[in-house]
Amino acid sequence: MARFSFLPRVPAHFAQAGAVAVLGLGRFGEAVALELMAEDVEVLGVDQNGAVVQRLDGELTYVVSADATDAEVLKQLSVPEFDRAVVGITEDIAASILVASQLIGFGVTQVWAAAVSSQHGLILDQIGVHHVVYPEQDMGTRVAHLVRGGQPKFTRVGDNYAVAETVPPAALVGVPLDPLEIQVRYGISVIGKRKAGRAWEFTGTGTVLSSADRILVAGTPEKTGAFGQLSARG
Repeated sequence: MARFSFLPRVPAHFAQAGAVAVLGLGRFGEAVALELMAEDVEVLGVDQNGAVVQRLDGELTYVVSADATDAEVLKQLSVPEFDRAVVGITEDIAASILVASQLIGFGVTQVWAAAVSSQHGLILDQIGVHHVVYPEQDMGTRVAHLVRGGQPKFTRVGDNYAVAETVPPAALVGVPLDPLEIQVRYGISVIGKRKAGRAWEFTGTGTVLSSADRILVAGTPEKTGAFGQLSARG
């Protein structure tokens, strides 16, 4: 890992091997980049702030001081070769939109971008960004669910959908799952389960949950939140 005072030609094989480009290393971008690294995902980080770049020297696979709004700079960094990229720019909406539009134009398969307002998010959506996230709103939602005793891992997907990790309520333990009944009764879907130390696996009709399982549920934020509270009560 190293910081570069010049623009390296990031190897195409690095870009194509599951690495993620994070453009903008403010609070949101830095948090995403460091979390990805913690999960063994290699990261190219780009930011104009030299102090930020120096601080993250050794923390990211590549971290470069450069102007991410410059298409030629992005090409030199092999950004068009990445399958996944995150626009972490939040302090300059025009720059955020420009960078996101260039990523879409390059044909990057999956682009995430942080929005600071509904108008900003609408524009990002209109130019084709695949995943628009609202960091402040999402953090508020997560904290609210912690305070309420709901599920600790709660992720909004768009405006009216959420995925949450929780534990099964007593009513779903030890009996075969009926996905249709669960949807009618709780308004959510149970989409995965895992035991401690094991990998996630899909659930389906007939899956039997134990009290030691963690489960993934999906639905509207209101329904997943209500289900989380029910699970917390057992």
